[in-house]
Amino acid sequence: MFVKKLLVEKASKKPGGISDALKASDVDPHLVFHYGIPLGCCMFAYDSLQKILAISTIDGRIKLFGRDNSQALLESDDAVPSKFLEFIQNQGILVNVNLKNHIEVWDLDKKLLSHVHVLKEDITSFTVMQSGSYMYAGDSVGNIKVLKIDQELGHVVQMKYIIPFSASHGNPTEVSAVVSIMPQPTAESKRILLIFKDGFITLWEIRESKAILVTGGSMFQSVNSEAKHVTSACWVCPFGSKVAVGYSNGEILIWSVPTSKLNNEPASESSIQNAPICKLILGFRSDKIPITWLKWSYADAKATRLYVMGASDVAFTSMLQVVLLNEHTESRTIKLGLHLTEPCVDMVITSRSTEQSKVREDFLLLIGKSGKIYMYDDCSIERYLLQCQSRSPPSLPKEVMLKMPFADSNITVAKLTTDNPALSSDVDYILLSKDIPSLVPLETKPKDGCHYQFSGFGKVKNLYITGHSDGAINFWDLSCPFPIPVLSLKQQSEDNFSLSGVALSALYFDRDSRILVSGDQSGMVRIFQFKPEPYTTENSFISFQVSSKKGNNHVIQSLKVLKVNGSVLSLNISHSTSYLAIGSDQGDVSLVDMEGPSVIFQSHIASDICPGIISLQFKTCSLQNFEKNVLVAAMKDSSVWAFDSNTGNMLTTSMVRPKKPSRALFMQILDWQDLLVRGANMSNSPDTSRGSPVEEGISKQSYILICSEKAAYVYSLIHAIQGVKKVHYKKKFNSTSCCWASTFYTATDVGLMLLFTSGKVEIRSLPELSLLKETSIRGLRYSTPKQNSSSDNSIGFSNCGDFVMVNGDQELFIVSVLLQKESFRILDSISRVYRKELMLSQEVLASGTMIQKEKKKGIFGSVLKDITGSKKNVHVHEVETEDTKESIEELLTIFSTANFPSEVENRDNQEDDFDLDIDDIDLDDSGEKPKEHNILASLNKHKLKFQAFTAGKLKQMKSKNDKPIAKEEQQDEKPSAVDQIKKKYGFSSQGESSAAKMAENKLHENLRKLQGISLKTTEMQDTAKSFSSMARELLRTTEQDK
Repeated sequence: MFVKKLLVEKASKKPGGISDALKASDVDPHLVFHYGIPLGCCMFAYDSLQKILAISTIDGRIKLFGRDNSQALLESDDAVPSKFLEFIQNQGILVNVNLKNHIEVWDLDKKLLSHVHVLKEDITSFTVMQSGSYMYAGDSVGNIKVLKIDQELGHVVQMKYIIPFSASHGNPTEVSAVVSIMPQPTAESKRILLIFKDGFITLWEIRESKAILVTGGSMFQSVNSEAKHVTSACWVCPFGSKVAVGYSNGEILIWSVPTSKLNNEPASESSIQNAPICKLILGFRSDKIPITWLKWSYADAKATRLYVMGASDVAFTSMLQVVLLNEHTESRTIKLGLHLTEPCVDMVITSRSTEQSKVREDFLLLIGKSGKIYMYDDCSIERYLLQCQSRSPPSLPKEVMLKMPFADSNITVAKLTTDNPALSSDVDYILLSKDIPSLVPLETKPKDGCHYQFSGFGKVKNLYITGHSDGAINFWDLSCPFPIPVLSLKQQSEDNFSLSGVALSALYFDRDSRILVSGDQSGMVRIFQFKPEPYTTENSFISFQVSSKKGNNHVIQSLKVLKVNGSVLSLNISHSTSYLAIGSDQGDVSLVDMEGPSVIFQSHIASDICPGIISLQFKTCSLQNFEKNVLVAAMKDSSVWAFDSNTGNMLTTSMVRPKKPSRALFMQILDWQDLLVRGANMSNSPDTSRGSPVEEGISKQSYILICSEKAAYVYSLIHAIQGVKKVHYKKKFNSTSCCWASTFYTATDVGLMLLFTSGKVEIRSLPELSLLKETSIRGLRYSTPKQNSSSDNSIGFSNCGDFVMVNGDQELFIVSVLLQKESFRILDSISRVYRKELMLSQEVLASGTMIQKEKKKGIFGSVLKDITGSKKNVHVHEVETEDTKESIEELLTIFSTANFPSEVENRDNQEDDFDLDIDDIDLDDSGEKPKEHNILASLNKHKLKFQAFTAGKLKQMKSKNDKPIAKEEQQDEKPSAVDQIKKKYGFSSQGESSAAKMAENKLHENLRKLQGISLKTTEMQDTAKSFSSMARELLRTTEQDK
């Protein structure tokens, strides 16, 4: 046991006694930046003032797009989809309600989660007020809670004000979920429209805490005798006088809503209507396709539109239809059916404009069921609807899928170098970021793009090289966290400048010698020799215009081509001999002199499991006291072979391979002498915080690292060359399969990064393979390519611990392994989506209040058909306006008061006990008096306090035990409306507010309550006696019948 422990301790020490080894505190795998559109999108939200688009995903991520190409990624604690996603407009607050009914409040300035408010109920409807920080949450049993966001703390506070199902629903005996909560546009602090799943529509008066309109529901369905439920709704009038409601059977009905309080009108006569005013005739009704989304877009009198989306799980040719709500068109319905690539789950309309032209452009964005995002020019939709009946109708709007704008084909192979000193300033990159084409249409860019002066690779800190499925090779400046195109190579030979159309499978680039080598799936190998720098070229962000028009003569000095058998999988160059090693998927190893090019030797390695050379490494080592140049080859079956790189002879006939081999992913020679050279170079970099390694005692021992899907192995290089099957270190991956591996270097050490199919990332030390750090990056999924096919993912990894992974044409992950290393520029600037300094301009205010009065000519003209078939006049109520600031202040008082105390008490009784006080006794039969009593009393106190403050004499609010004030300031002799209301409900007026009078009134009130209790008790006793007599009489009658 002692010998075994001693051997373990000895093995755990670094070879050669290097004491400054890689530690867990040195590494921290983390996401540096996410660029593009994440996979699995499911919901939109849009801040029209800040120009911020939020997109939530099915795994709990929220991607933000802002002005000047700014982007940010938020990650919820729960990896679940969103139910509702809403902005507090222009306040830098995003509210996300997830599938677990957790209400998350995000601070967009800090990009942090401020608070999570958990509701036990199942939230079925959620709405944010546009002019305040209040929110309404409706649940599956028909109740509605009022919530408020504390702006200072960023916390959600539940208000005392509630809207119970029993008070708001037309038929409270049957439970129904709340489908939609819509504040009335011109009076959102006064009234809200509630739409329930069973079809009931209620207009709720907030201040009076009662329903002033009840319609729809069983009253209307009894006439049609068809079972249906509400699936969606939206306003179709800027004043809130008309609402469109979509149903599960495909119907879309328009209901009339009063725009002012109905005074002195009984609910049974004027505030209840049993039928909608009109309906939309669309194809959804005949196919019984549920209406999942309704979106209304207001324009001038000719171009107002309604966007209608059918259920996403039903096959239909025109799942999205746009209807023109035009009062001046002819009798027929004008609509446009958009033939989508796939069913869609959400939609939003964004706008952009330039400060110079003031021309506004609108865009319709759609999320497909696959998570991809599609775009239509909304101006083209409007133009088509207005001109489709003319003699020369315009062309149909075209669908465009949003993707990263720089690549025309998929990336099949990539390389990344991040070890070049930074030369350009941050200001240059900030200016460039503002003019790059945006992924989403939020602002207009220059038509000719932004021009980037590329003078050579030497001035690019982070160089990203991508090989594509069409044979193109693109170079990108990735110094800041978005790809800037600098050069594109498309020529196949000295005379052929067209694309080959064959996917690239391998790349090798040496910045010092200015050599690029590419290999494709057909076996073609191209050797590019670049001219000395600097170059004189200017590229546009729109495309690689210079490369396509003039070729590459200004950059390329020479191009040599050769062909090998099979698809090229690996490339490497020996710096000492300038030989090029090529490995193919057929197991062939070729050594080429690049001067010719001429083939020095070619050897075939047979495999009974899986052929293919995944890696080739040159190394000079000592064998039997002789220096020998060795070429080490690793195959897909995890076997290792060694060749004499001068003669091509195989050094041994015995291969080194695990007993249970699996598909190999990565091979690297670990040489601590090479580490010393790397550390000396990295210690000169300003990013390195650690010193150079200790030179004394460094062993000449070298290892070979092999990583496969199931395990990692470390062999001695000398043993592997000699064919000795001895494993020094080994680590099996039991829980999940590894899909990608690579090494990284610090100034003193080397580490191993492993990426697993589950998304887990592991950092291990070398050569002992001990675990240093384990984490998981959400959304980071890499799928290894299948045979004879390319993967949708590509990874470019640098020796400095940074890697870039691209998922298809949608998103790009930038991940860093080291804790203190900063390889990318202007991260703070490019992540700043919310602008505090952005104030609401007068133009925006004017655009929001352009509509002065509602047109009363017809309902919507030809688009809508009257249910009764006649064009009878529809009563249009007077539009009510409000002072937003004053209304919000009143709402604070109203929402802070329990409008239904019995409902609140019943809820509290489930958790806490309470003592009954005489003040809690209520003998009145009316259910409206107590709630109005409390609200008006609280509102009056708020108003008196405000009046006293403006008069310069702030009065103290008195409690029960306070001493009475001797004298109060006299008010106007004319009684106010508040005083009249107070007298009506038993409160004293302002002139009678002395303490003695209040005490006397309180005494009389208590005596009245006691007398009422006595009367109630006597009445209950009489009722009980009468009931007992009736029971005895019934029993006697029953016995006589027998």
